[in-house]
Amino acid sequence: MPQTPHPALSVGRYSYDAVDKAFLKQRIAQFRDQVARRMSGELTEEEFKPLRLMNGLYLQLHAYMLRVAIPYGVVSSSQMRTLAHIAERYDRGYGHFTTRQNIQFNWIKLEDTPEILELLAETEMHAIQTSGNCIRNVTADQFAGAASDEVLDPRVYAEILRQWSTLHPEFTFLPRKFKIAISGSPRDRVAARFHDIGLKAHPGKDGRTVFEVYVGGGLGRTPVVGVKLCDDLPEEHLIAYLEAILRVYNAFGRRDNIYKARIKILVQALGAEKFLEHVNAEFAAMDKARYKLPESVVEDIRARFGAPVFLPPEDAAEKLAQQRKADQEFDAWVNTNTHQHKQPGYISVTVSCKPPGGIPGDVTAEQMNVLADLADQYSFGELRITHVQNVVLGHVRQDALYALWKTLQTYALATANAGFITDIIACPGLDYCSLANARSLPISQKISERFSSPELQREIGTLRLNISGCINACGHHHAGHIGILGVDKRGQEAFQITLGGASDQSEVSIGQILGSALSEDETVDAIARIIDTYLASRKAGEQFIETCRRLGNAPFKDAVYASA
Repeated sequence: MPQTPHPALSVGRYSYDAVDKAFLKQRIAQFRDQVARRMSGELTEEEFKPLRLMNGLYLQLHAYMLRVAIPYGVVSSSQMRTLAHIAERYDRGYGHFTTRQNIQFNWIKLEDTPEILELLAETEMHAIQTSGNCIRNVTADQFAGAASDEVLDPRVYAEILRQWSTLHPEFTFLPRKFKIAISGSPRDRVAARFHDIGLKAHPGKDGRTVFEVYVGGGLGRTPVVGVKLCDDLPEEHLIAYLEAILRVYNAFGRRDNIYKARIKILVQALGAEKFLEHVNAEFAAMDKARYKLPESVVEDIRARFGAPVFLPPEDAAEKLAQQRKADQEFDAWVNTNTHQHKQPGYISVTVSCKPPGGIPGDVTAEQMNVLADLADQYSFGELRITHVQNVVLGHVRQDALYALWKTLQTYALATANAGFITDIIACPGLDYCSLANARSLPISQKISERFSSPELQREIGTLRLNISGCINACGHHHAGHIGILGVDKRGQEAFQITLGGASDQSEVSIGQILGSALSEDETVDAIARIIDTYLASRKAGEQFIETCRRLGNAPFKDAVYASA
C-alpha cells in the first residue's frame, strides 16, 4: 500500500528555507563564472583547483568527478530521481555511493557542472564541502529514527552541525579535511572512534541530550582510535565545545607536512591530557551565551524533519511470518537484510548494492529510479545511504516486505548479504583515483564471486571485509575484520592483508598486517585460506572477529604463507 508523507513536511529530511535556497543560487552563479574563466584560459588549472574543490569537483585519472553531499545519508525519492537523471544525462548511467554517505559521479564534463549544480539545487542538494580542508559531510546511523535500540534520533544534531559547519569562516581552510560522525544508539553503527570527532548521544539525567565526545580517531597512513574527551557534554554546549576543539586544531595543527596534518597527529603529539587542557581553556574563555544551543532551536530543527504516520494492520507481523515460512529464500533475505524497527508492524530494510561480482556501491540510473519508486510506495518517500555503501528503506510495513523483495529481485537489488563477506567496502582505486597504487574494484569483484554461495556466506557469518587502493584508506581497510591494502611492489600492483580491525564492536581495534604483499589472485586465494582456518578453528557461536582475537594472527599467517 502506498504511504504518503505529511503534505507540509519532508519526512525524515530537513527542508530548506528561503535563506538556504538563495545561498545555493548565489553559489552556483559564482561557480558558473569560475568555470567559464577556466574554459577560456583566464584561470589556470592551478588557480581553478581550490575553486572547484570547494564545489566538490575533482580531477581524476580520466575525467572530472563530482561528489554530491547527502547530509547524514538521508535522501528523498525526488532527490534520488534527480541523481538518476544526472547519472543518465551527464555520466555513464550510474553513480557510486561512498563511505561518507555521499554519491560520486566519475565521468563529468567540466562545462556541465554548473547545470548539474542547478539541478541539484532544485531538489535541495549541493556539492559544497565534499572536498577541501574543511568540515566534510556529517555522517549518522543509517537506521536513525527507526532502530528499536535507538535512545534518540541523531539526525537532528547532524543537521545542526551541518548548518554550523557550512562555510564556517574560521574553519574553511583547516590544516586538513575534518570528519564528524554521530550516533544515537548504544551500538555504534557510524565508526565514531575512527573520526576526527565522534559523538554518541543519549538522554541525560534531566531528559535533555548529552554527548560522549571522542576526538583524534582516523585511518589512513597512521590509523588511530579516538580518545574520549567528555562523557556528558550538555546539548546546549554542543556547538561551543566543538568550536573549541576546532580552534585548538586550527591553531596547533601542522600545515608543513600533509601526512602529519590531521587532528589525530596533534592529539598524539600533545598527548590526550594536554590536548584536553587546551580545549577546556578555549571552551572556558568562550562567550557561552553567544554559542548556546537553545532547546527551542533544537525543537524547531526537529519539527522541520516531519514524522511518518504509522498505520500498520494488526496482522502485519503474522503475515510476514507466514510469508517467511512459505519461502526459504525470502526468509534468508529477511534474516540478513532487515533491522528491527521501534514501531510495531514496521521494519527497516537494507538494500544491498553488492550483487555477486558487482562493484561495491555502484548503482545504475535505472536502479536509482526503482529505489525512488519503492521509497514512495513503501517507505514514506525516504531513503538513506549507508557508510558501508548500501541503501536503507527505513520504514517498511511488515506485510509489504514480500512485495518489496520481489521487486528488488527484478533489479538485482535483493542480494541477501548485508554484514557478510561479500558486503565489501571498496574505494574506486586505480581505476579512477590518481593517488591509488592498485585497483580495488577487480579484486573486490573476484572475492565477491569466490564467496557468492549464499549457503557459504551464512556458514561464515558476520564478517566485515574492506579494500583500499592506497594508504589513504578510503576503503577503511584498517577497520575491517579482514582488510586489503593496495600497494606498489616493484612497479606491480600487490595487496597487503590486515586482520582484526573493528569499528562497531565494544572493543574498537585496528587491523594488523599479516605478512608480505601478494598478487591479486594470490590475495583472493589467501582470503579463502583465512576463511577455511576460521571455520576449522572457531568455537560454537563464535564470529570471525572473536576467533581472530582469541587465536591471534599466527594460525592465519601460517595458512596463507605456509606454501610460499
